[in-house]
Amino acid sequence: MSGMAPTIGWEDIAVRLALTVIAGLLIGYNRTEHGKAAGLRTTVLVCLAASVAMIQVNLLLPTAGRAADSFVMNDLMRLPLGILTGVGFIGGGVILRRDDIIVGVTTAATLWCVTVIGLCLGGGQIGLGTAATAIGLAALWLLNWIEMRLRRQRRVRLCVELEAGAPSETAIRRMLEVAGLRIVGVRMSRSQAGDRALVFDLLEFSLPSENTIPPFCEALANAAGVRRLEWNRR
Repeated sequence: MSGMAPTIGWEDIAVRLALTVIAGLLIGYNRTEHGKAAGLRTTVLVCLAASVAMIQVNLLLPTAGRAADSFVMNDLMRLPLGILTGVGFIGGGVILRRDDIIVGVTTAATLWCVTVIGLCLGGGQIGLGTAATAIGLAALWLLNWIEMRLRRQRRVRLCVELEAGAPSETAIRRMLEVAGLRIVGVRMSRSQAGDRALVFDLLEFSLPSENTIPPFCEALANAAGVRRLEWNRR
């Protein structure tokens, strides 16, 4: 089972399929654990399809030659290449755009990865497929653990409704700068009664798990003339 032999038996096929299912389950569990659309069933099916394609190639190898009086020659590698192309469409379907945030890229890459793992296992490259599975799991779990402990740039929206006597826009800007926030956009509207509504688009550097409201928000909300304040991290 060190590669695609001219012929394989059912014992080899059973081992390859079993390892394929195990690899799909291990990687799919991570996606399910994080609530992704492509979970256990999707990863197992994608990995299995790739593996079966390579097993089929292995089974067809004895017929790939061309007889002297024949104009027909099978190009067996079109089958796994077609599998990779098809997975590209599936991966594109799990990538979504929500406002200015794109999600699903890791899931799409995971589907691509399990496809290649399935091709390796189905083709008899057991060591390579096993190593790819281990590295894939490390990328999904270990690197995710590291990423969750790295500060990153996050978008924030601050909406403030102000009455007469409220802090000026300059004063609010100063509070945001002192808090370490970068202002990337601001909009203002004014009612007939003279009340103002300010919307600040901000950038902050924080941990992904950070969900507390900055202290300056409470101070600003309690300031005279501030009718309403809304803080929203994206």
